[in-house]
Amino acid sequence: MDPSKLQQFVDDTWDAQIVPRLVEYIAIPAKSPMFDANWAEHGCIDQAVALMETWAKAQDVPGMQVQVVRLEGRTPLIFIDIPASGAETGEDCVLLYGHLDKQPEMAGWDADLGPWKPVIKGDKLYGRGGADDGYAIFGSLAAIMALQQQDLPHARCVVLIEACEESGSYDLPAYVDHLADRIGKPSLVVCLDSGCGNYEQLWCTTSLRGLAGGDLRVEVLTEGVHSGDASGIVPSSFRLLRQLLSRVEDEATGKLKLEGLYADIPADRREQANKAAEVLGDEVFAKFPFVDGVRPMHEDRAELVLNRTWRPALSVTGVDGIPALDSAGNVLRPGTAVKLSLRLPPTVDGDVGGKLLRDALLADAPNGAKVGFELEKAATGWNAPSMAPWLSQAVESASQAVFGKPAMYMGEGGSIPFMGMLGEKFPDAQFMITGVLGPHSNAHGPNEFLHIPMGKRVTACVAHVLQAHQAASVAGHTRGGAVAADSGKRHGDHGCC
Repeated sequence: MDPSKLQQFVDDTWDAQIVPRLVEYIAIPAKSPMFDANWAEHGCIDQAVALMETWAKAQDVPGMQVQVVRLEGRTPLIFIDIPASGAETGEDCVLLYGHLDKQPEMAGWDADLGPWKPVIKGDKLYGRGGADDGYAIFGSLAAIMALQQQDLPHARCVVLIEACEESGSYDLPAYVDHLADRIGKPSLVVCLDSGCGNYEQLWCTTSLRGLAGGDLRVEVLTEGVHSGDASGIVPSSFRLLRQLLSRVEDEATGKLKLEGLYADIPADRREQANKAAEVLGDEVFAKFPFVDGVRPMHEDRAELVLNRTWRPALSVTGVDGIPALDSAGNVLRPGTAVKLSLRLPPTVDGDVGGKLLRDALLADAPNGAKVGFELEKAATGWNAPSMAPWLSQAVESASQAVFGKPAMYMGEGGSIPFMGMLGEKFPDAQFMITGVLGPHSNAHGPNEFLHIPMGKRVTACVAHVLQAHQAASVAGHTRGGAVAADSGKRHGDHGCC
């Protein structure tokens, strides 16, 4: 491989093709089904699918098959099959994964920015979905084409781009089963939907938290009444809701009270957290837009990394029943509802976490209030298997060749349900989970952006790893041996959904 030639090809492809297509993609409000129940009628997801399908089919990749697969009643999926090139790799293959559905708008965008308004400022492309993770299909094919441009061999590659990841990937298992024979048994999974601690080196994700969440409602009246007349007699639905949340979370510290939501943190993950904290320093917390004077929840940087990746945390992400300040009268409201997002350690079963949350909230309703909790999703996290020697060496070599710095490893606080599913279905597979969501990129929030140079470099790193995988596959090192020996230790044999 000529690394400089490969990087030049990737850079040119990004500048001439990928960035213009991402600009078009960002302008499409392809919200995930959870946030757009009428997605099929609105057609935005189909519009995003068509954009990516058209681009993929226009690429000069010998033997490539591009298909949009549609199962009745489900979001569509883009399936791409690229035959192996060079030396024979048998049935070995690489699965590259991404998604095209998006989070909703979110308030707080700068005046000149917006979720569906693509704006390029310097090396950043602003708008919803570019980094999370519309670039995945483009980056995956660009990495493969970069190898072919130098006549470098690679194994067979399968690209899956789903359309309901932000809703918990509930459609994806049906597609994986439907396409099982065509997918085969990948020995390497590459996911481009994760984060990076900085934009200066390659970051690989070692774990992902699970998620349980839903809507909690407390009702005390059938209609609102004069607060002066009723307060002191009718209990406040907001106060009762606070009581319920205090069963789950210590309001003074943020620590969760349900012991079943915790998991033992492996020694190697603690060591990785220490190294990440050492490299990142204050950026562990400084990347967030704190209001002046607000302090992070711990002074120890490594503890903050572990809080974010291996400890449970509860967030209220939505509220209903409370009017805006400028329209709030002297009324004791009939009820209050909140949307809860409970992040779980990687090895805590999502169904168990959801049940613990539900049971704690619904037991013994205070003041006899009508309390309801609708669990919307429960997904188990994922703890990566140990890297096989060939992959560890490939990741390090890729980071050194592209960034000139060593690769870093760290868990992520978010969830990618597909990773746990693949861990179960392909227990001998290796995983390269990486991404471009770095400091201030603000996925899911206002002013989300894609750091274009990072996108280019991650693409180049994927190409390096694909070449190394092909060499290891021919040598028979991608299956069995160290990988098989480790499979029994895979994230404590916890399932994922």
